[in-house]
Amino acid sequence: MNATTLLFVPGDRPERFAKAAAAGADLVVLDLEDAVAADAKDAARANVAAWAADHPCAVRINSADTAWFRADLDALTGKNVTIMVPKADDPAVLAGIGGDVIALIETARGVLRAPAIADVPNVVRLAVGTFDLAAELGVDPTDTQALLPTRGALVLASAAAGLSGPIDGVTAAIDDAERLTADTAYARRLGFAGKLCIHPRQLAPVSAAFRPSDAQIAWARRIVDAAKGAVAQVDGEMVDKPVVDRANAILARI
Repeated sequence: MNATTLLFVPGDRPERFAKAAAAGADLVVLDLEDAVAADAKDAARANVAAWAADHPCAVRINSADTAWFRADLDALTGKNVTIMVPKADDPAVLAGIGGDVIALIETARGVLRAPAIADVPNVVRLAVGTFDLAAELGVDPTDTQALLPTRGALVLASAAAGLSGPIDGVTAAIDDAERLTADTAYARRLGFAGKLCIHPRQLAPVSAAFRPSDAQIAWARRIVDAAKGAVAQVDGEMVDKPVVDRANAILARI
């Protein structure tokens, strides 16, 4: 599972589902958790189940410690959906969910268990929930250094389990394109390969930030071409397997 842009849509706003699907996100995430008030959970669940019956999507269900968790799963049984589990911290719970799972890591326990979570067979991706995690840790979610160990842990766990790079949390400043681009570029440098979005106009900047630059693409092509022949160096750099692998990874992101 290698989606780069994932767009949240409140589950109690069914009039937005089609618009979100047409916005250009790699994956639309219908939200039954944070975006939906307690008294609207049942109606939102019905909305989402009806849409998911005919449209591939992801659904962020309510966490396993809530009264809505089982009802959410039951409503989505047999649907072509990827389940995003918030506050994921128990590999056994994730393993018991039928179908593909995106594990949203947003607790200290979840971070410490990230390797075991990534190894669950039906977990296809890790994501980080920066705001909930920062609240638990007592740090500023906009401070890139504060959550650096967490991001590093998720990148390592994903790589060790053979998953695509993890998905970064949301940038809440919808109208600040510069901040969004900076946040996304930072996550990409750390090894992240996607980002959660909360508005359609965030999609293009996020996609652009994850796309390799022209210089990177040109370098990667020179490396791949050199590897086909007998050239031992490109731009003064030894062309060995790790360098070729990096070049191929860059070209795969075009």
